[in-house]
Amino acid sequence: MISLLSELWAFMRVRKKWWLGPILVTMVMLSALIVFTQGSAVAPFIYALF
Repeated sequence: MISLLSELWAFMRVRKKWWLGPILVTMVMLSALIVFTQGSAVAPFIYALF
């Protein structure tokens, strides 16, 4: 996992693709939200957003 993150950071640094950072952070946060609320009472409200 660390090698993947270091490769991604090197790619963004060398190619000047800084716009990928916010997109990746948003995707990780949304996936974590879905995973952590999957078995809770909040799940129907989260899925209604999408």
